[in-house]
Amino acid sequence: MAGLMMALALAANPAPPTQVHGYHDLALSPNGELIATVETGELFQSDAEPHGVVVVRNRADGKVVARYDPCPSCFYTGSAWSPDGAALAFVSSDRKAKSATLQVVRGGQAAVALAFDGLLEAPRWSPDGATLAVLATDKPRKQTGATQAGAALVGEIGSETDEQRVAVLPSAGGALKFLSPPDTFVYEYDWTPDGKGFVVSEAKGDGDNNWWVARLAAVGLDSSFREIAAPPVQIKFPRVSPDGRTVAFIGGLHSDFGPVGGDLYTVPFAGGTAVDRTPGYKGSLSSLIWREKALFATAIVGDQNAVLTVDPATGATRTLVSGPVTFSAGDGRVSISRDGKLAAGVAEDFVTPPHIGAGPIEKPRQITHDNDGLTPQVSARSITWKNEGFDIQGWLLGPVAIERGKTYPMIVEVHGGPSAATQPTYTWKGTAYDLAAHGYYVFLPNPRGSFGQGEAFTKANVKDFGGGDLRDILAGVDAVEKVAPVDDKRLGVYGHSYGGFMTMWTVTHSQRFKAAVAGAGIANWVSYYGQNGIDQWMVPFFGSTVYDDPSVYDRLSPIRAIKAARTPTFIYVGERDVECPPAQSLEFHHGLDAMGVPNSLVIYAGEGHGIREAEHKADLKKRILGWFDHYLGQP
Repeated sequence: MAGLMMALALAANPAPPTQVHGYHDLALSPNGELIATVETGELFQSDAEPHGVVVVRNRADGKVVARYDPCPSCFYTGSAWSPDGAALAFVSSDRKAKSATLQVVRGGQAAVALAFDGLLEAPRWSPDGATLAVLATDKPRKQTGATQAGAALVGEIGSETDEQRVAVLPSAGGALKFLSPPDTFVYEYDWTPDGKGFVVSEAKGDGDNNWWVARLAAVGLDSSFREIAAPPVQIKFPRVSPDGRTVAFIGGLHSDFGPVGGDLYTVPFAGGTAVDRTPGYKGSLSSLIWREKALFATAIVGDQNAVLTVDPATGATRTLVSGPVTFSAGDGRVSISRDGKLAAGVAEDFVTPPHIGAGPIEKPRQITHDNDGLTPQVSARSITWKNEGFDIQGWLLGPVAIERGKTYPMIVEVHGGPSAATQPTYTWKGTAYDLAAHGYYVFLPNPRGSFGQGEAFTKANVKDFGGGDLRDILAGVDAVEKVAPVDDKRLGVYGHSYGGFMTMWTVTHSQRFKAAVAGAGIANWVSYYGQNGIDQWMVPFFGSTVYDDPSVYDRLSPIRAIKAARTPTFIYVGERDVECPPAQSLEFHHGLDAMGVPNSLVIYAGEGHGIREAEHKADLKKRILGWFDHYLGQP
């Protein structure tokens, strides 16, 4: 699956692709013979989310053997093979209507096993194949997840919250039976090997907010409910061992439900204390897969992604394959056959378009070639540097055509989180591509607080947001300027979410940047605590609630240093952002106005934490490029 990282190129600018073939929700059949994916043809000039088709391919040669598209206006997710590989389940969602069907393919025909007035996620077959389980939300008020647009804040606030529950139905179709308690939001689950129930990560109350205090529990087919453990870390990928005695999960300091990184933890299924099995590991585990007696994992290690085995008793690891490439699958980063010998996943990097790699787990090979005619749209290289005792890594993107003797402006794009890491994915869309195609260098640092260097590194910005991570970024800019023709007098900074906060912090604590764009940022942690819908995430990072220790929240608020701001700043946010409410952007806009600093604020109607509508995306692109061009000069 290894891709090639391209050094800075001296070539003609490539023509943009007309279409990129995408592969999502990949699942390898238990015997390793077939691969199911949701495949899309993403048009280069369109910002609309493309409709996908469920495709089944031979693992050996990538040949398409079947296509399924039962609802041309729907979106498909959750590919899952039955234990015997004879049937395939997937979810078909009508997002506007907030309704879904569970489709099951048998004998080459897709049929509706369940029509549901709500949301369905993560179908999983019981070990004997007789039952299907799903995560179901009945009559939801919004799409699942804090990044989705929030429900309108009218009427009695907080009186109703969505409940995502484990539910089952006969695999041949039938009525849905809810198992987990109605006041409990289930985030992830795994069947027990005896087929009598599940291990789940769950929390009481508002699902958007309480994942950060989620616990492990056992849910039975008889609706029994038993807590297993309440670890002092966030829980991802709970997985039951083949003998049913142990639950493994990835535990760590997470700022969002989506990105994954941490150590391996285990706890007896009977209940007990969770134990960190990989303390000191110099990487971040990103998914877990238990097959027979082997526990497989994927991990971010510096600028590499790896597939490895982990001893659940000792924490010893053995790397099977790694490279400067991102790989993904439907349930984890790779999909592995029942015997643990074969694997499949989608592989890509900044300059290599997506393709499916499959085969022996230590020697997969490319089996799809839909994107072979596409060329790199940017140049890319990994940058490493040291700062204050830390080894730090980031990525430098730039135009494919570099004119000798010329210096270029550069935008530093700070990732969200902060618990996350910029990963190499084919760059043909998005802000980084827009900037590089426009003639800018784009620096994507992974400073302290990021995944990829171990848990101590991820925890290194606790109670220090904007402190050490800004120093790491500035040292990274110095490292870039030693190897690339960047004009230090034409630097810009951009970020969204935590990156939006970092942009606000940077322009109030540094004069190095001449233009800035802050997306969905946080200006004032004190007021933010009471405005956002996910205040639980803040306690591990700030050490306490704002009511117990407001001083640390106040000290780390950009608005407290607003008098130092000089940098022209464009600000944007979604009207219904649950994670970073527009009041924060309004407060920063007001402060810049009071200081006489050039700025502009746009609030996008109906949008949540991500800007998703095609019209809004096009407008935002135009505004970002125009802002940097105006204040940095066109490249």
